[in-house]
Amino acid sequence: MPTLRKPHALRPGATIGIAAPAFAVDAERIEAGAERLRAAGYAVRFRDDLTECQGYLAGSDARRAAELSELVGEREVEAILCGRGGYGCHRIMGSLSSGSFRRAAKPLAGYSDVTTLLLWQYKLAGLVGIHGPMLDCVGGPTDEELDALLAALTGKDAGAVRQGVPRGGGSGEGPLVGGSLTLLAASLGTPWEVETEGAILLFEDVGEKPYAIDRLLHQLRAAGKLDRLAGVGVGHLVECVDPKRETPTAEDVIEEILAPLGLPLVFGLPFGHGRPNLPWPMGGRGVLDAERGELHILEAGVAPA
Repeated sequence: MPTLRKPHALRPGATIGIAAPAFAVDAERIEAGAERLRAAGYAVRFRDDLTECQGYLAGSDARRAAELSELVGEREVEAILCGRGGYGCHRIMGSLSSGSFRRAAKPLAGYSDVTTLLLWQYKLAGLVGIHGPMLDCVGGPTDEELDALLAALTGKDAGAVRQGVPRGGGSGEGPLVGGSLTLLAASLGTPWEVETEGAILLFEDVGEKPYAIDRLLHQLRAAGKLDRLAGVGVGHLVECVDPKRETPTAEDVIEEILAPLGLPLVFGLPFGHGRPNLPWPMGGRGVLDAERGELHILEAGVAPA
């Protein structure tokens, strides 16, 4: 893994590029989000074929990979915001240049399937990324979410606190890593396999039944990814229920697996597929206080421009 570096902070009035590396995006939602970014003082750039649809994907693998590569290479574009997740990032990883990403050092933001892209650039390009809201969601990002995202992209989020529900275990400090639990497990055995030693592992998910969460966590455990953690923070678990069984709940399963490890553990942190979905820096350092239920972001995920 290359020495970790931070991307350059987004400057006032700069250009934000919009990419669709996974599922097809909704044109009206993208344009509505772009207008809000323009109203905040930024220029916005995206390809004419951003809203192309091929099956469930935003166009072909070649189109999606070329789009990201172009945004990385365009000097005028200072940050890249993914339109939505779903699925598709796995399919284009082999077509991207980690060297180009590292040289450009642009902040990249997204979540859900974009977990794969964030893990890839963290591991292969040695770049901190932003796990945070995207434009194509019902109602668009809330004002709180968009303000927090712009604060993260401009380096104004150091010292931010994300409030959750304490489960005990003291406190721990380390780099923040994680994202979608499904995608973390899917990274195992790939070049972008999640690195967790000494880290605070943050995860969330949507639509996974408790037994599936059980399986995913045990897969990570069998791979050694739950060893030597500094703590675990759990974000939104949206529709992670089993209509056939009221118990155990998703939280029950997580606590059963993680509590015996004696780690700081916090539930209900505000990130993921629920609201609010607030950003945090993938690779930036934080403190997880499991007695107060707080995640403290110690440093910005970007460097001064």
